[in-house]
Order: sequence, then C-alpha cells, then structure tokens
Amino acid sequence: MRYTVIGGGVGCARFVKGLREHVRRTGGDDRIDVVVNTADDWWVSGLRISPDHDSLLYALAGVNDAERGWGRAGETERVAAELAAWGAAPEWFTLGDLDLGTHIARTAWLREGASVSEVFQRLAQRWDLGVRLHPATDSEIDTHVRTADGRRMHFQEWWVRHRAGLPAVGFEQAGIAAAVPTAGALEAIAEADAILLAPSNPVVSIGPVLAVPGMRDAVRAARAPVVGVSGIIAGAVVRGMADACLAAIGVETSAGAVARHYGPRTDGGLLDGWLVDASDAAEVAPLERAGIAARAVPLWLRDADSSAQVAADALALAAAVDP
Repeated sequence: MRYTVIGGGVGCARFVKGLREHVRRTGGDDRIDVVVNTADDWWVSGLRISPDHDSLLYALAGVNDAERGWGRAGETERVAAELAAWGAAPEWFTLGDLDLGTHIARTAWLREGASVSEVFQRLAQRWDLGVRLHPATDSEIDTHVRTADGRRMHFQEWWVRHRAGLPAVGFEQAGIAAAVPTAGALEAIAEADAILLAPSNPVVSIGPVLAVPGMRDAVRAARAPVVGVSGIIAGAVVRGMADACLAAIGVETSAGAVARHYGPRTDGGLLDGWLVDASDAAEVAPLERAGIAARAVPLWLRDADSSAQVAADALALAAAVDP
C-alpha cells in the first residue's frame, strides 16, 4: 500500500511519525510520501529557511527538540548571537547553530542550481527517515499577511514576531499563480491508496499546497480516498495559532467548520472522510449529512502508541469510504 500525507509543520510531523509507527507495527512494507508545504519559507541573512520541511526532517530523524517543538535538540546559538551583534538578522527570529548548518547546505545547493525537490532528497539522505518528502512546488511562493491596519508583512514576521496578534484580513502567496506542482508530489497523489490531510494549519500549511495550480484538481481526481484529521479539538487549536488564521478567512475554529471549509468531494470539495476527536462527537452526524463520512476517535498525539492509533483510525476510515 502507498499512503500520501499533505501538510507541514509540527502537527504533520507528529502524525507522519504515527503513520510510520503504525506501518512498522503491522509489519508491512507500505510506502509513505509527504507533500510538504513550502509557502512559509523565507530568506534570512542570505539563507533559505524552510520551517515546515525542517520540522518533518528533524522529527522523522529523531533529532528534533521535542520540548520546543521546533529546531534541533541540544542546540547552541552562538552564531545567532553574532548575527544579532552585526545587525544581520532579525532579533526575533533565532536560528540554532545546528539548524544553521541545514540552512547553509540548502542555500549552497540552491545557488548551485539544484531544485527544491533535489535539495529535499539530499537532506533526506543523511538519515533513515522511512518516509519520502516532496515539496508541493519548486517555485518560491512565500506567504505574506495583510493586516487590518493596512500593513503587509512576511508570514514569519506576523507569526513569530507578532505571535499572530495583529488581526489579519488575508494571506497571499507571491508568485503562486505561476507555480507548478512537483513531479514527485503529483505522482505521490496519483498513485496513493489513501490520501491523508494532516492535522496541520488548514490556512497556511495545507491551504498553500492546494493553491498551487493543478494541485487541488490532482487531489480531487485521485483514485484514492481523501481523509482529513482535525487539528481542532473541542473548539481549540492543538498547537500554534491556527485560530487567528481561520478567523482571517471567516472560518469558525471548530472541527466541523474546518471539514466544511475543505468540503465534500461529492460536491466539488476534497474530503471523503474526516476524523474528529471524541470530544467533538456531536459533529459527526452533521458532517455525514453534508456528504463527509466522519468518525469520532481520540486525536491527541501524545506518544508513539496514541499517534500510531490515530494513523490506524485514519486508514480505517479511508478503507471504509467510497471515493
């Protein structure tokens, strides 16, 4: 079997680790592909930073800082201090020394002419990830935020510096109209036996992947069932500030509202099925009336056991629906 996950960031990393663990426990040789968001990438101090990809890379390699949820374990920040002393980096965006090694390697390869897809492959060769990572596009599609007071800033400034505290009225990916899906991403979607939308930020992690021209159509045309996992539990985001993003596009912070935002595939949307947490069991019946098969199960990704079970539940729902 072949499973393709769409998403990015910490929620996606935890879910993919659970899926990998489930595959290992069931003794299969199932393949896992991940189509990764690159729209929150940006340039800092002349280096190309790719937060969603690196969260996946480090987590799957087992070298991530589990307490902070991002970056490498055992980090030091001597280079960041020097960059700050020179005024060559934003004081609110600190990069660890080990993490900088990744960014330097990425930037060197990009400047040599490698595509983002090729950089993904080179970075993955260092560790046995058990998963194949594909960028949604090789184009630069950095996200910018339009705020209610008329400002426009890079997503990372809004997210990290302002902690999403400035009311946003919209998000836009520069150059996305000319972007093209990568061959690896399209192949992973077309050949999948199940497509899984990770419990990632629906607006700025999954949304930009689907906004790459041709990507939404590829998911809708896939032969595989499409099942999403809610990152909203009991009306609250599990991690991060996705509620601020949802508010900006007029979507309520609830498991059911996010599912309706994606929409049923039978009515021009994307979803065949949707997992909600057991605390949101009341959402199941309305979603099924709307054309989305739904199940309520425990969704907290606390450890290897709970994460593997969520992955198993997602696959079980995928097996039960008719795309």
